[in-house]
Amino acid sequence: MDVIVIDTPQLGDRSYLVHDGTVGLVIDPQRDTDRVEAAAREAGVTITHVAETHLHNDYITGGPELAKAHAAKYLVNAADAVQFEREAITDGQAVRVGSLTVKAVATPGHTHTHLSFIVDDGEQQAVFSGGSLLYGSVGRTDLVAEADTVGLTHDQYASVRRLVAEARQDAALFPTHGFGSFCSSGPATGAASSTVGEQVTANHALTDPDEDHFVQELIANLSAYPSYYAHMGARNAKGPGPADLTVPESVDPAELTRRLHDGEWVVDLRRRVAFASNHLKGSVSFEYGRGSNFTTYVGWVLPWERKLTLVGSHDDVEKAIRDLSRIGIDSPDAAVGTEPQALASDAAVASYPRVGWDGLLAGRGESDTVLDVRRADEFTASHVAGAVNVPVHQLLARMDEVPAGRLWVHCGSGYRAGVAASLLQRAGRDVVHLDARFGDADAAGVQLAGVQREKAKPEKAQTGARAAPFSGRV
Repeated sequence: MDVIVIDTPQLGDRSYLVHDGTVGLVIDPQRDTDRVEAAAREAGVTITHVAETHLHNDYITGGPELAKAHAAKYLVNAADAVQFEREAITDGQAVRVGSLTVKAVATPGHTHTHLSFIVDDGEQQAVFSGGSLLYGSVGRTDLVAEADTVGLTHDQYASVRRLVAEARQDAALFPTHGFGSFCSSGPATGAASSTVGEQVTANHALTDPDEDHFVQELIANLSAYPSYYAHMGARNAKGPGPADLTVPESVDPAELTRRLHDGEWVVDLRRRVAFASNHLKGSVSFEYGRGSNFTTYVGWVLPWERKLTLVGSHDDVEKAIRDLSRIGIDSPDAAVGTEPQALASDAAVASYPRVGWDGLLAGRGESDTVLDVRRADEFTASHVAGAVNVPVHQLLARMDEVPAGRLWVHCGSGYRAGVAASLLQRAGRDVVHLDARFGDADAAGVQLAGVQREKAKPEKAQTGARAAPFSGRV
């Protein structure tokens, strides 16, 4: 048995190709299935089966299209109400994939119909746990409905115990979520690999002997999640079509100028440093780059199903189109280029100051406001004394709550603040982008407040994980 990891760090998820050297099973494929197909070609294996652990809330699946393209059997829980052809599978059912045995285990919690898969080749075992058992934590339980959250959290507690009881302790663990995904909950370790046995001793869902305490603690620590999640489950149940990853012909200068004038959403992909110094007036900054959470924040912040025009280099536009397709934002237009005035010579350009914490200390006026655009839980833990909190994902809806006057906008790293500063300037506000890490504010001499200032919390030790018994390839 070999397991190939197809990593999607932009969303914090992983898909897997597990094979015996001849035939393979793909688990939880993302919509851009060409990556999986390339991995299969390189490994010299035929995709005969595709499986979903659950109907995903955080991305559009590529399962139906991948199964169709390869005439593969598509394993989906029989209890899922779907509108596409599938091979219904139920709890305890085993399927042969070449020399591998794939057993479905019902693990409700992340969703009501969640399945995990235990794959065995007679010598080694691997567990594909989707949004159930993660590295150091479990999948969040509040994505189905508020009324179901408590019950699903109890289910999650029982499910992970059942899963580790049915699997071998040395079985390699391969979750879909937990690598930065908002589908994760709790203190995930950030480990690259793990085994079932390691999680038994390190995962709070398995070490907490008090089920009620676990349920209360998990729910209390759930934070906000992207609004576009509300659209993913329905699309996945319907059976999404293939992704269109082509880069469209560049919008001409006159048309781009019109779109800016009419208030359409023009998304600048350049680095936030470049945007702050010179950009098309009315455009908004969503810096593209690995680790930037570009996809998450475009889907979370901007109005859903509005036409987007992407502005940036051909490479960034091409990659952004792929990333956005994974959450169902299809076929955006593009203006390819990195010089704003060359893209729309008749359009106005704009800029705003970009400073660090020293700039705030030196330049803040008495009537100015520090605007913190982090999530509410982050603000509660610690914030700049006297700051106002409006999370960036709520900013468009709460623009009238933002105080008048000059705004010094910050977040945790500078990325969300760049998005917020551009939205505020687009709305006619006077902004300064505080492009600095919040963790450096105290040392810079900025006065802080919040629970962590009143009572320091001890750091919780995070247990690392040794390499799983597979040389997974990315």
